Amino acid sequence: MTDARAKRQKVIADMIRGGGIGSQEEVSARLASLGFAVTQATVSRDLDQIGAVKVKKGGILRYALPEQMVDSDWAASRLERIFNEWVQSVEASGNLVVIKTPPGSAHLVCLAIDQARLPEVAGTIAGDDTLFVAIRDGVTVGAMESRFRALSGQS
Repeated sequence: MTDARAKRQKVIADMIRGGGIGSQEEVSARLASLGFAVTQATVSRDLDQIGAVKVKKGGILRYALPEQMVDSDWAASRLERIFNEWVQSVEASGNLVVIKTPPGSAHLVCLAIDQARLPEVAGTIAGDDTLFVAIRDGVTVGAMESRFRALSGQS
């Protein structure tokens, strides 16, 4: 990573931590006011690389960083909303739960699971439309399958 990119990404992260960033255009304008010449594509890549995602809190969409999304109540309600909207099927296989989504959506569900910090989950991995959830030893995979089905409205 170049020094310029690292510095720019640090500035973007600081802006997000300060609150009030709701669009890439806002990021671009603030960066320009600080002397950074960036394109929309650069801002988009930077936001992706620092892990920034848009979240709705208090009815307002704003960018947030992964470390800002640890509120367990928020993460649990977000997990349910995302499962309900994006999960098409849930199936247990070995010590994994396989979750299917529409194309390009598996990462959204995967991130929501990671942010919920479920103690039963050892880890996740997402492809384009499928994600795998590794269940910890001692946890019944069928119980997690049922829990995920319930979250997605497939009970």
